[in-house]
Amino acid sequence: MKFEEVKYPTNLKMGGPAMRAQIDEQSVISANAQFWEQMLAMKVEPAPMAEVFCVGIRHLMGSVELSGMWKGRIEVRMDERLAYSATAAMLMQPMDTVVEADTLDATKEIANMIAGVIKSCLPRPCTMTVPESAVEAAKFCELQRTEDTLAVGFHHADGDLMVRVWERG
Repeated sequence: MKFEEVKYPTNLKMGGPAMRAQIDEQSVISANAQFWEQMLAMKVEPAPMAEVFCVGIRHLMGSVELSGMWKGRIEVRMDERLAYSATAAMLMQPMDTVVEADTLDATKEIANMIAGVIKSCLPRPCTMTVPESAVEAAKFCELQRTEDTLAVGFHHADGDLMVRVWERG
């Protein structure tokens, strides 16, 4: 029997919504919907809040760091097929013409757009770094609420998506 490698974050303490920023599940859902529906005409459905949400093996991760009155990181993690589908929609190309470099660029842009909307909910001044992206080989699971994290999951026919807001002291 082969066991899957699962990447768990290091901040696995359960807790209520004790983040200093006034960000809740609905803020993340709205920011995400604004991008997916308005920019790509794709509908992603919020997953019911559960204790843990996972994105699969070979997913793409885009992230930005924020600093100022609020310090933290906003990540967008999506299953590989969803990343390719979103990239094809962004580039207005057939999915079979999309290559990994395209998906990495698109993932940066998706993270940047969603983080920009979430940033508007954060205390000012708050600056955002240039986005980064990577292909992650391991499955990633996150507690949806901890004292410093809010992770909201979404479903689409092409795969799952997680938007993670991680506050750092």
